[in-house]
Amino acid sequence: PAALAVCVLLLTGSAGCGTGAAHEGKDGESASPVGKLLDRTDTEGRRLREVDRKDAPAVGLEVQPDTAATWDVRLTLHAFRFSPDGAKRKAVAHRGYAYLFVDDRPVTRLRGLAYRLPARLVPHGTHHVTARLYADDGTAWAVQGKPVESTADITVSEAETTPGDSPTATASRASSGP
Repeated sequence: PAALAVCVLLLTGSAGCGTGAAHEGKDGESASPVGKLLDRTDTEGRRLREVDRKDAPAVGLEVQPDTAATWDVRLTLHAFRFSPDGAKRKAVAHRGYAYLFVDDRPVTRLRGLAYRLPARLVPHGTHHVTARLYADDGTAWAVQGKPVESTADITVSEAETTPGDSPTATASRASSGP
């Protein structure tokens, strides 16, 4: 029961439950090698840190309209936990943070499972919202040479009702990564 309570606390707080703890040593540091640094980079110019598919973290992303002024962004994690603010700039297996992008433009660094995306960042039209996982040293987690990320397409259209009504919106889930 205590382990379940900790897992529930982690899921509702700033971390996700996963198999990452099995790879940690003293002080949360990796007890095993932490991937292979590649010469390739992500769209932000950050080097990729390659891990085996069977041992890779994964992220899921869901974006839903919330109010006229925000979008509700929710992440799901597998084999990954968020590090606390101020964590050492060192790669630790299954740890780090996520970065949220809209149309390949960085929006915010995430250390939690939820975020309210301001509607001003997604005006009328179709947009790609992406969450990508990073190690605390700033390298992007990768599998088979591709960053571990998930993307959702959202479309914002103007309401065909009276002035003052909020725009209508739709969201679709699409994931990539391991």
